[in-house]
Amino acid sequence: MLFNTFDFAIFLPIVFLLYWFVVGKSLKAQNLLLLVASYYFYACWDWRFLFLLIFSTFLDYYTGIKMEQAKQFHFKRFWFWLSISVNLGFLGVFKYYDFFAQSFAESVAQLGFQVSPSTLGLILPVGISFYTFHGLSYVIDIYKQRIHAERNFVDYAVFVSFFPLLVAGPIERATHLLPQIKSRRVFNYEQAIDGLRQILWGLFKKIVVADSCAHFANEIFNQSGDYSGSTLLVGAIFFTFQIYGDFSGYSDIALGTARLFGVELLRNFAYPYFSRDIAEFWRRWHISLSTWFRDYLYIPLGGSKGGTWMRVRNTFIIFLVSGFWHGANWTFIVWGGLNALYFLPLLLTNKNRDNLEIVAQGKIFPSLKETFQMVSTFALTVLAWIFFRAESVGHAWSYLSGIFSRSLFSVPEVRPTNIFVILGLFMLIEWAGRQHKFAIEGIGYRLNRPVRYAFYYVLIVSIFYFSGKEQNFIYFQF
Repeated sequence: MLFNTFDFAIFLPIVFLLYWFVVGKSLKAQNLLLLVASYYFYACWDWRFLFLLIFSTFLDYYTGIKMEQAKQFHFKRFWFWLSISVNLGFLGVFKYYDFFAQSFAESVAQLGFQVSPSTLGLILPVGISFYTFHGLSYVIDIYKQRIHAERNFVDYAVFVSFFPLLVAGPIERATHLLPQIKSRRVFNYEQAIDGLRQILWGLFKKIVVADSCAHFANEIFNQSGDYSGSTLLVGAIFFTFQIYGDFSGYSDIALGTARLFGVELLRNFAYPYFSRDIAEFWRRWHISLSTWFRDYLYIPLGGSKGGTWMRVRNTFIIFLVSGFWHGANWTFIVWGGLNALYFLPLLLTNKNRDNLEIVAQGKIFPSLKETFQMVSTFALTVLAWIFFRAESVGHAWSYLSGIFSRSLFSVPEVRPTNIFVILGLFMLIEWAGRQHKFAIEGIGYRLNRPVRYAFYYVLIVSIFYFSGKEQNFIYFQF
C-alpha cells in the first residue's frame, strides 16, 4: 500500500476514526488497533514477509527480557549476540547474499577461473533495513543498560512496526518512541491539522516534484549514451531533486500521519540542499540513519577522540557502511566512499562543525559567501548522486565522462520548461520555510485564511493534475 494511492486514502481515515472515536478511551485498545493496522498495511505488500517481521519482533522482544534477567554476564552476552546474529543474518541473506556470490565469481574470473555462483534470487522484503535497525538499536540499548526491556509485547511490536514508518523510516529509537506508545494520547486538534498540512506537502513533493523529475531522469539515465553532456547534467539534476522530493516527501507523509495519532516521530530531513558544506548536508539528510550510525558505530569505534588515522578510518567506515546499507551494489559503496572524500578536508581542518545554524537565519537572502558554499556543495552532491542512480560503476563513469565533454556547452536536448518552473517555485517555498520543521508549517499562522486556503487549493489541484501512474518510493528498495 503506497501513501500516494486511493487505497491509503481509504485506509487512513478508517484507522483514524476507529482510533479516536471507537477505542479512544483505552490505551491498550489503541495500541492493539495500531498493531493490527500496521500488520495489515505491511501484508498488503506481501503477506508472506509479515511472518518474518513478526519473528524478528518476537526475537528482539524475548532476547531483551532474557538479557535483563541474566544473572551472569556471559548469558547476557549470549542473548545479545543471538539477536544481533539472527537479525543481521536475515538482512545478509535477503539483501546481500547474491551480491557477494556474484562478486566472488567475478573476482575469481579475473584470475582465470570460471565459477558459477549459486544465487538465491530472493525478493527483498520491503522495509527490512528499517525495522531491523529498530530492533538492533533496542537490543543494543538494553545491553548497554540505557533502557529497560519492554514487557508488553503489543507495545514493543507497535514500536517496531508502526505503519507510517514501517517501510522507509525514519529509523526510530526505543528511548524516543516507546514512551509515547506507552503514554495515554489525547486528541490535539492543532497537532492533527499540522499533520494534515505536512502530509499535503509530502504528497506535493512526491507526486509533483519527484515523479515529474523521475520521468526525465529515468529517460536520460537509461539512454545516457545517446545524449550530450549538457543533457546528462540536466538528468543528474533531475535525479537530485527526484530523490529528495521522493524520500523527504515520504518522511513528511510519515511524520504527518503519525501526528494524526498523537505521535511525534524523529525528524528525517532539514533542507539538505541549502547546506554550506558536506558535513552540514549529512546533518540534514536522512537524519535518523546518520545519527544511528553515529551512535551505534562511529562513537563505539572511537569517534573523533583518537588520532588523525583513527578519525580518518572511522569516517571512511561510517560512509562505506552507509553506502552498503542502501543496497547490494558497488555503486552505493563508491557513493559512500566519494562522500567520505568530500568530508575528509573538513575533518582534517576541524571545520566539520562550522555550520550548525540555519543558513541566513533571520534574513531574506544569503550572503555571497553562503551562496557560493551552497552552490558548491550542491554541485558535489549532484555528482555523487550519479553513482547512486547508475546501474553500475562503469555506467556511472561513462555518464560522468559524457558530462565532462565538449557537448557540456551545447543546448540540452531535453528542456521541460514547466518542470524547471516547478522546481524554482518549490525551492523558493523551501527557502522561505527553512526555519520550520517542514516548508509550509508557518503558512498556518502567517497567512490570513483566504490566502492560506487558496494556497492549499493550488497544492491539491497540482497533486491531482500531476498524479498519473503510481510510482514506488525510491527507498522502498532498501
